[in-house]
Amino acid sequence: MTIKSKKIGIMGGTFNPVHMGHLLLAECAREQAKLDQILFIPSGYSYMKEDQNVLSGAERLKLVSLSIADNPYFSLSDMELTRDGYTYTYETLELLCKDNPDAAYFFITGADSLLSLDRWKFPERILSNCSLVTAVRGDTELQEVKVAAERLEKKYGAHILLLDMPRTDISSTDIRARLASGRSIRYMVPEPVAQYIYEKQLFIR
Repeated sequence: MTIKSKKIGIMGGTFNPVHMGHLLLAECAREQAKLDQILFIPSGYSYMKEDQNVLSGAERLKLVSLSIADNPYFSLSDMELTRDGYTYTYETLELLCKDNPDAAYFFITGADSLLSLDRWKFPERILSNCSLVTAVRGDTELQEVKVAAERLEKKYGAHILLLDMPRTDISSTDIRARLASGRSIRYMVPEPVAQYIYEKQLFIR
């Protein structure tokens, strides 16, 4: 068996906008899975998000850059933003593995993503190129996720680590709604992100 020299977590997502929940998930995954690095990859043109009012790739990249600047374990990639057409997780993982064959990749998700993974494009190709690190909240969700994880392990030979992390109810959807209605987003996003959002009047009608 080949021993991988570096363990890299992948935080993918629209990040529209990035918020404290994303950062907490990344840090919990880094600590509990003993990862060397977390790579944030803002999504390009996602086939799952066609109906949303999504900021430009450049704006979302800027917001993530501001949010992770003070963490030496966090880094940023624009690889999905520079690809043409829809972006698929299986393609991103295959490109990463090709470019960095000595790295072991850990794809960080919430429970909802794990539960819907069978509906993703080529789940078998995703799970052959990474382990999953999945956040669960509460006993009810834990039982549901355990059942799903066992099924994915049997069906695809998946490797899945379940994270213990604090419950957070922050969402990008709520942040956008708050901004549109003039309510505060303080402590929901890092201060540099909030400053940039207000300066550029993002999501503010």
